[in-house]
Amino acid sequence: MIRYLTAYPLSILIVIIICYLSFFQPPQTSLDEVPYIDKLAHICMYGGLTTVLWIEYLFHQSTFNYKTFLAGSICFPICLSGIIEILQSQCTDNRSGDWFDLLANATGVCIACLLGIYVWKPLYQKFKSSGSRKR
Repeated sequence: MIRYLTAYPLSILIVIIICYLSFFQPPQTSLDEVPYIDKLAHICMYGGLTTVLWIEYLFHQSTFNYKTFLAGSICFPICLSGIIEILQSQCTDNRSGDWFDLLANATGVCIACLLGIYVWKPLYQKFKSSGSRKR
């Protein structure tokens, strides 16, 4: 448990923030009139969480295990999202569970995973190999 706290501090902080934002009563703003702004916020929150998971994983692991990591970077955020949507519908009066929110969250996770595979991991490998050549 301590290993996860030290290896993934930003990810844990983002999970706490997402949980807080998922259950508090949001204020009314003029942005409420923008179509699908809620879904865009969901894509950004879960895409951001998954991006941070990728970056922290790359910097704290010596080898990359696709099977293990993809399970954690896809399954964990999507399961978290599903649990939050169920809790919103069953345990709150001011929020409602929305399966389209879950779909938006999964979209954010998938976009971030694609960025992780095709952008973050190659950049990290390039960074890592250029650092080892300088030694």
